[in-house]
This record gives sequence, C-alpha cells and structure tokens, in this order.
Amino acid sequence: MVDMSVKIGNVIFKNPVLTASGTFGYGDEISSLIDINLLGGIVTKSITYNPRKGNPPPRIAETTAGMLNSIGLANIGVKRFLDEKIRLYESFDARVIVSVAGETIKEYCKVVECIEKKDNIDGYEINISCPNTDRGGIYFGIDKKMSGNLVTELKKLTARLLIVKLTPNVTSISEIAEAVEDAGADCVSLVNSFIGMAVDVKTRKPKIKKIIGGLTGPCIKPLALAKVHEVYSKVKIPVIGIGGIVTGDDALEFLMAGASAVEVGTASFFNPYAPIKIVEEIKSYLEENNMKKVSEVVGIIIVS
Repeated sequence: MVDMSVKIGNVIFKNPVLTASGTFGYGDEISSLIDINLLGGIVTKSITYNPRKGNPPPRIAETTAGMLNSIGLANIGVKRFLDEKIRLYESFDARVIVSVAGETIKEYCKVVECIEKKDNIDGYEINISCPNTDRGGIYFGIDKKMSGNLVTELKKLTARLLIVKLTPNVTSISEIAEAVEDAGADCVSLVNSFIGMAVDVKTRKPKIKKIIGGLTGPCIKPLALAKVHEVYSKVKIPVIGIGGIVTGDDALEFLMAGASAVEVGTASFFNPYAPIKIVEEIKSYLEENNMKKVSEVVGIIIVS
C-alpha cells in the first residue's frame, strides 16, 4: 500500500491533490459530477467581507494553451457563505480550505474572525495575489512588509492552518515567501496567475473588458515550476504548487521540484475529473517505482 497522505501544518490531507481557488466554486457546484471525497482537499472561491459583483464582462478569454480571466473576486460575501455554504462541508471527507481576500488588513481579519466561529473547515488560504482588483490582493503580495504584517495579524486570530498564496508578478517571489514564513505562515501556495492580455484583431479591442487579466493553464507550467523550486530552496515551511497542472506527470514535476502538494485549477474547466485522475496517476507512479510514501518524491530532482 502506498501512503498518499501529506501533513501540512496541523492538517493531514489524505493525498496531495487539492482544487485551486476560483476554479471549483464553493465545492457544491461540481459535487454532482465527481466524488470530492477522493481528493486531498478543496480550496473555496475567495471570500471577502462584503459581497462582490466582480469585474464587468467579458472577463474570460481563451488563449493558446491557457486562459485569461479577470473575474475580480466575485463572491457572495462572508455572511451568505456562512449561512448557505459552510454547512455543506460537514459531509465532506476531503479537507476544506477557505480562501480569504480583502482590500485592507482589517477586512482580511474580519473575514477570518467570522469564519472562526464555525468548526467544519480546516484552514485558510490567504489570497494576497489576485491581479484583477483595484485595491487589496496583489498590492499586499508585492510588498514583503505588508505581507508579513497581514500574516502577523491573522496569526493572532486563528490556530488553523494558514496558507499564503503568492503572486509571480514580483521581482523576487522568494523574498515574499520568506517574509510570510517569518511572520508565522504555515505554508505558501504558488503561483497565482501571471498578468496577461489578448486582443481581438477583428474588432481591435482587448478580449477582456478590464484589458489586463490573469493568465492560467498549461502555458504557465514551466514558469510556475521555476517559482516553486525557487521558493522551496529558500523556506522551511511546506510549498503547494499551482500552475498548469493537467496530468499526474505535471503534478509529479511540481512535487519533485519541492512542492508537498498541488492545486489543480484551469484543468477542471475542461475536465472536471482531472483532479481525481491526477491522484490515481501519482499513486500508479509511486507503485511502479516501489515508493511507499508520496513524501519520497518531494524535492528529489537531480541537479548535476
């Protein structure tokens, strides 16, 4: 038997495959298509204190081997989330991580304070990396002092798993990772989307209403992989890899580069079964290579 479990902070995930925030809704929308309990965990859509309508359409555009999006953190707000969604997780066997976003440190803290009153979630992923909002989000993620201060305040409010999601749109992602590690983060997840743009040559208009969007999908995998390896080499806390993961081999690349777990995002749009298939393919690889634990793969790339 292969031990697929992964411990991150104070949480044990049954396997290293999670869904990425913003690609899996709140966890209930896709439950009729796949068995969520076969996954290590889900990361919910980002929750803000007040509801957000998000950015005006069009806000999604397909690109070569990827997707541009500028959703703008559209969500139902923390009150409706607690009233309508959080009870669903009582029946989940997969771990539930709530993504939290905000425009100020106070707002992030207010969201966490509200959710702390409930028992049926396992931790938070703090989104300091969304490139599609005018305030908050990425403005924390590009400043190591602000990032550290935010984590310091959040650690005062919760003993639950605290993951910080990092942006690749910085000069040195490892500096931000080190800052949040020093402030008490249990884990970092990376990467969020790269800033991108697309133009319709027939209309001569940007394909995204806000002009600039976040690029995700298979096209970013080599870029994301390099960022994960960079951060893994600098911090002691676990790293979760995100970016263009479609197959088990993709996930294994991230694990070998230093990630303890992965999140599957854009792949779920064109194949909702992708995260479960990735779990199966990782397990098959371990069996074929006589490995007893998935942790044996983490960081084993040979550099010579």
